Amino acid sequence: MSSSPSSNGLSNNTLHLEQIQTNLASLRNGILELEAVSRTAGGSHSQVEAVKLLRKQYERMRGMLLADSQGVEVPSLDIIVAPTPNKPDPFSSLTSPSNASLAPLIGTPPPRSPSPSIPDYNGPFTPYTDDPQRPPSPPSPNALLQTQKQLIDTQDTHLSALSDSISRHHNLSLQINSELDTHHGLLQELDTELDQTEGRLSGARRRLDRVGRGLKGNGSTVCIGVLILVLLVLIIAFKT
Repeated sequence: MSSSPSSNGLSNNTLHLEQIQTNLASLRNGILELEAVSRTAGGSHSQVEAVKLLRKQYERMRGMLLADSQGVEVPSLDIIVAPTPNKPDPFSSLTSPSNASLAPLIGTPPPRSPSPSIPDYNGPFTPYTDDPQRPPSPPSPNALLQTQKQLIDTQDTHLSALSDSISRHHNLSLQINSELDTHHGLLQELDTELDQTEGRLSGARRRLDRVGRGLKGNGSTVCIGVLILVLLVLIIAFKT
């Protein structure tokens, strides 16, 4: 025979209330222990303020639970709860204002040096919560694919720009090679013309050498010819 939805909801609420009561009881014991440690060890001002803030938070959550749920028993911090055999609480009877006069009779434990196991309450206070924060969910496969696609597109753009740059450098290198070939051809033509000019100068030098040698060998004949030419010019000049 299956249970009705109302009975299931009631059992779930009961379990939730029991969990809340357990958490509040743990929080209450921790606050009382912290007060005891702060009193015996001479806590700083920040520790005292932290304890006051914890007390306010506990009383506020206790009031909210009592207002929402009927028949729920959540003890206040000012009410002494009798310690059970499983969880003795010797310091809870000393923290109540009504039993403050009994504290000297029972005896105060000697001050203890701060041990590494006691947490440091000087840091920032974080409110108490039943549900811890969930870690951020991993990105979806579609988001990963979109990110990879964007990265690939960016790489393709960079590769295209690099390919264009390499093509321009290749064209420039071809143009420079063509200009170098042209200059090499011009230099070869100039070298050929210089060789031809040197050959013509050598031939003219040889002809001048022959004329010079001929003038040295026929010097008298040349002088007579020159004198005859001068006389003919003078005769023609006087006759005219």
